[in-house]
Amino acid sequence: MTTGFETMSTEIAAPKGWRVETRTRLSGIFAILSLIVVAVLAAAPFLVSRGVVQDLFFILTMLALAQSWNLLAGYAGLISVGQQLFVGCGAYALFGFVILAGVDPILAIPLAGLFAMLIAAPAAFFSFRLYGPYFAIGTWVIAEVGRLLFAQWKMLGGGTGTSLPREATKNMLGISLLQDWFGMRSAAAADALAYWLALALTALTIGFIYRLLRSKQGLGLAAVRDNETAARALGVDARRLKIVVYLATAFVTGMVGALIYLQKARISPDAAFSLTDWTAYVVFIVVIGGIGTIEGPLVGVLVFFMLQNAFSSYGSWYLLALGALAIVTMLFAPRGLWGLISSCTGWELFPVRRLLRGGSTLHDDKGGPHG
Repeated sequence: MTTGFETMSTEIAAPKGWRVETRTRLSGIFAILSLIVVAVLAAAPFLVSRGVVQDLFFILTMLALAQSWNLLAGYAGLISVGQQLFVGCGAYALFGFVILAGVDPILAIPLAGLFAMLIAAPAAFFSFRLYGPYFAIGTWVIAEVGRLLFAQWKMLGGGTGTSLPREATKNMLGISLLQDWFGMRSAAAADALAYWLALALTALTIGFIYRLLRSKQGLGLAAVRDNETAARALGVDARRLKIVVYLATAFVTGMVGALIYLQKARISPDAAFSLTDWTAYVVFIVVIGGIGTIEGPLVGVLVFFMLQNAFSSYGSWYLLALGALAIVTMLFAPRGLWGLISSCTGWELFPVRRLLRGGSTLHDDKGGPHG
C-alpha cells in the first residue's frame, strides 16, 4: 500500500563536486543562541516576579497556538477559523479527567490532547468535504456546535462553567518538590510548573514543525500548498497529508488549551470556545509576523503582546486597531514583518530550502540561482 511519499526523495541527487545543504552559518549561530535563550527562560521563575512569569506563559502558549495554525494554514493551505474547538475540547477534557476521574492535572494534559485529536477525526470527515472559504466557514460552524454541546455538560457546570478543585492544583505532580527544594509557595509553584510545561510544549512544537518541513513529507506539504493538482500528479497523497497535519495540530492545540485552563483553574464554554481569543488573535499573530514561515509567529507574538499591553484598555477601539493593522500588513507587506526583514537582509533562521552548493553558483531546491 502506498503512503503517497514513495516517489519523493529526502535529498536532491547532487552532481559530482556539488553538495546539498539546508543549514546556513546564520542558522547554526541562531540554534546556539536559541539554546541559551531557552536555558535563560527556564530559569525565569527564579529570576523574575510571578507577574512576569505569567506574561511569559501567555506569550509561550499563544506562540504554540500560532505555530500550529501556521502549519495548518501557511504550509497545508487549510485556512481554519475553528481552532477554538480544539482549545475548548482540550480544556474541558482536562477538567473532566481531573474532576470526574481523579486524574492528576499534569497527566491529564496529554490525555486532553488525545481527546482533541479524537474530536478532530469526525470534524475532518465533514470539513474536508468543503474547499476554500467554505472550509473556513465549516470549521467555525463545527466549533460553535462544540461550544453548544459542552454548554449542556451539567457535571462540569453547564453554561456557567466550573472551577478546578483547589486540592487538585495544590497537590499535582511536582508542586511538593518545588516547595521542598526551592521554598516556593503553592501558588508560585503552580505558576512555575505551568510555565515550564508551556516552554517545553512550545519548544517541542517548533522543533516538530521544523523537522517536518525539512523532511520529504515537508516537501510534499509545500507541493500541496503551492499546487495540489500538480502534487497529486507527482504521487503525493494530498488528502492523507492534510488529514495528518490537521490531526497533529488538533493534538498540540488541545494540549495548549488544557495547559491554559490549568493555569486559569476556571472554565466556561464561552471562554474556552472563544473565536476572538483562540483564533482571531492567533491569525493576527501569524499574519503580522509572516504566514508560511516559522520565524513569522515569533515576531508576531511579540508585536501582539506589546500592542495588547499598550492599548487593550481602549476596548473595542483596540480590536479595530488590530484589524486595521492586519489589513494594512496584508496589503503592503503580504509576507508579514519577517518577510520584510528577510527580503532586506536575506536572513533565514529556520532554513528549509535545499541548497545546491558547488562551483561559483548556489542554487536552491526550486532550480534557480540563489546568490
